[in-house]
Amino acid sequence: MLILLAFIIVFHITSAALLFISTIDNAWWVGDNFYTDVWRVCFTNNSTCKAITDQFREYQSIQAVQATMILSTIFCCVAFLVFILQLFRLKQGERFVLTSIIQLLSCLCVMIAASIYTDRHEELHKSHEYSVQVSEGRYGYSFVLAWIAFAFTLISGIMYLILRKRK
Repeated sequence: MLILLAFIIVFHITSAALLFISTIDNAWWVGDNFYTDVWRVCFTNNSTCKAITDQFREYQSIQAVQATMILSTIFCCVAFLVFILQLFRLKQGERFVLTSIIQLLSCLCVMIAASIYTDRHEELHKSHEYSVQVSEGRYGYSFVLAWIAFAFTLISGIMYLILRKRK
């Protein structure tokens, strides 16, 4: 049982780390001379970064991605704290339903964020405010990590739903 518990904790911490990296790191959309995320655009030729503000087209879509990624990360961290509390407070034989619900909310939020970015990426990168041709890029590793975090949080949420407290 101790090995299973250690695996679940490591799996949850990995999910949270993936969410933090995909939310913070600047590699959702990359090209030869730029890289961008949901916060700013950086140009590699002169090492400058420009914040994505309301002057960009589709700024509302970017804000939706920002908000749902932040919510996903917060839900994942809260789910871990609730799991630790439930580990000591639940009676033997009960399930970790509250932890599962919070983790599945995290899963839903990261799915919404990645889906919005997937759907709106053409419109997001056609803005005239960019000083380089950003539309000729490709998805970066932070975007891929967001989808991997979706899978990890989904699996983790289902594991918590199935898991019963044992001695």
